[in-house]
Amino acid sequence: MKVEFDGEVFTWDARRADTWFFTALPVDLSEQIREIPRPSRGFGSVRVLARIGSSEWRTSIFPDSSAGAYVLPLKKAVRDAESLVDGGPVSVRLEVLDG
Repeated sequence: MKVEFDGEVFTWDARRADTWFFTALPVDLSEQIREIPRPSRGFGSVRVLARIGSSEWRTSIFPDSSAGAYVLPLKKAVRDAESLVDGGPVSVRLEVLDG
């Protein structure tokens, strides 16, 4: 399954020493991904190939129960390369991977 969506970058402060950046997938898209049969993975994660601009990387998306959607972590190298900032827009292409 390959999808594209536009989102907003947001931070989640897990601990004072760590700040994590994410974007949320649309709820309807998250529901479609949840319906794909796959082996169970830790934290309900789903392996994906993500692309933002010219940056491409393998990672996982994670369910966010408060939003009812999956969230995509945005690592620092990608944020720097693609000039992503907290509260800013982001266009994402995802390929859901098997297993």
